[in-house]
Amino acid sequence: MISILRRGLLVLLAALPLMANAVAAPSAHDLVQDTTTRLLADLAANKEKYKQDPQDFYAALNSIVGPVVDAEGISKSIMTVKYSRKATPEQMRTFQENFKKGLFQFYGNALLEYDNQGIVVEPAKDESGDRTSVGMTVKGSSGAIYPVSYTLEKINGEWKMRNVIINGINIGKLFRDQFADAMQRNGNDLDKTINGWAGEVAKAKEATEKSTVNQAQ
Repeated sequence: MISILRRGLLVLLAALPLMANAVAAPSAHDLVQDTTTRLLADLAANKEKYKQDPQDFYAALNSIVGPVVDAEGISKSIMTVKYSRKATPEQMRTFQENFKKGLFQFYGNALLEYDNQGIVVEPAKDESGDRTSVGMTVKGSSGAIYPVSYTLEKINGEWKMRNVIINGINIGKLFRDQFADAMQRNGNDLDKTINGWAGEVAKAKEATEKSTVNQAQ
């Protein structure tokens, strides 16, 4: 009997860290809210430094936002099965890093111009499944309101960001189209497309800004 109790206690002790992680895992809504709060607090404290050295800002974004982004899943989605199945593990790792850098540069400059006009995370939605969305509204410097919607998926018990729609523009689809177009222009050279991804992100950013300006007019 004592032996059974001892084994049961050992199993319970072994499971405690897993139980703690399960309890500690935030909801999708709380994850977005907490990440946004931390990001804005860091930006408020270091904005002038970041304007002088944007690379520091990209590093801060990687530290705050990086852990909540499903870089592997998004990278495969951008490449699509057509190209990702041909990529080596090293190529996939390189693209994931380039994707994150591009994503932070995509947001970075706009965030540096943000002057506390107003960001509101909308109330939580149904999170009973493995996929959900979290809405946000951003007030621009002109007073215009821009809707943002984050798509999140539950991976190993934790919510991770898989896509974002900004003012009706699906960033995942935009990047996917940019990748396919770049592959055609580069003669299906995967390395060339991966290494030139920063330029593709710049084009996507320009297209997004033009669309936003046109909608605001």
